[in-house]
Amino acid sequence: MKPIKLFSDSIEESALRQFHAAMEQPYAIQGALMPDAHAGYAMPIGGVIATDSVIVPAWIGFDIGCGMCAVKTSFRADEARAHAKRIYDQIYQDIPVGFAHNKRAVSFTPEHKPSPVTNKILDAGGRNQIGTLGSGNHFIEIGVDETETVWIITYSGSRNVGHKIATHYMKVASGDGKAREGHFGLKTSSSEGKAYIQDLAFGLEFALANLLEIVTRTGKAIQQHISGAIDLGSLINRNHNHAEKKGGVWIHRKGATHAEAGMMGVIPGNMRDGSFIVKGKGNPESLYSSAHGAGRVMGRKEAKSTLNMTEFINDLKSRGIQARVEKATLDEAPSAYKNIFEVMAMQADLIEVMHHVRPIINIKG
Repeated sequence: MKPIKLFSDSIEESALRQFHAAMEQPYAIQGALMPDAHAGYAMPIGGVIATDSVIVPAWIGFDIGCGMCAVKTSFRADEARAHAKRIYDQIYQDIPVGFAHNKRAVSFTPEHKPSPVTNKILDAGGRNQIGTLGSGNHFIEIGVDETETVWIITYSGSRNVGHKIATHYMKVASGDGKAREGHFGLKTSSSEGKAYIQDLAFGLEFALANLLEIVTRTGKAIQQHISGAIDLGSLINRNHNHAEKKGGVWIHRKGATHAEAGMMGVIPGNMRDGSFIVKGKGNPESLYSSAHGAGRVMGRKEAKSTLNMTEFINDLKSRGIQARVEKATLDEAPSAYKNIFEVMAMQADLIEVMHHVRPIINIKG
């Protein structure tokens, strides 16, 4: 029997089917499902699987390097609250959201040399996407922890650059030129596998560059209205769509946070309950991973058709959170997600909570 660990006893059946189908692949040698797991594309979100000599592009997904960045700041919490609307408007003015891009390219010099694939993507406007938020569950949040320290926390990824990298290699892996859902792997020793590993690393660098630009612009936007600065020395960067080689195997994380012993991470909850700054415990049963968030309990279409708009408005307004609360973001209402406090309780063996950052301002695409 292959070692498998589920960190929740209430994972939906569709996610379990996806996970077990992935674990049936001959190259899959160990797996775990995080407490926020739910059905995804090819592999469930919240899935972690170790493989032998094979890397599976679809198990990492389209948004390569999608993840969290958090920085402490010296802004005063009372001033941030007092000027929340002005800061909120400034961020929307300074940072493209949704499908918007920068009018000009942003400088990007990666450590990993661009390949013909990634060069083509960059030349097609990739650099114009650095510092852009995107849509869906991507967000920028200004919040305060239990000591009234103000944090900037943002969640985004590699934008269309990562999507194009993933699409290219999913077509290669399928063998028929189509990016199809399934368990199509590439031998890590093959030229195709080596090329994907190189371009995956490039995508991870691009995602980090995007997040850093967002954090920097957010700090400058806040400085337009109150005094203070961001502390990049406190930066926590932890993406949750990647694969890494460890102990001779490839650990694929699809919507799961890397959580080695002592490793700092960020686990977001929802627009109302904020995010948690955590420290990993390096649990081998979870393949050194933890949850990446609360996890959805309903799809976006279902959320928009069933959730109550008035409740959504009152939920955030009663807590004084400056946010984009409207029909377009109803699918991001707290009720669309699992209870983040229950999710955090289920992973006490995986992480230690260091801070709970409650939102003052939330920016959605």
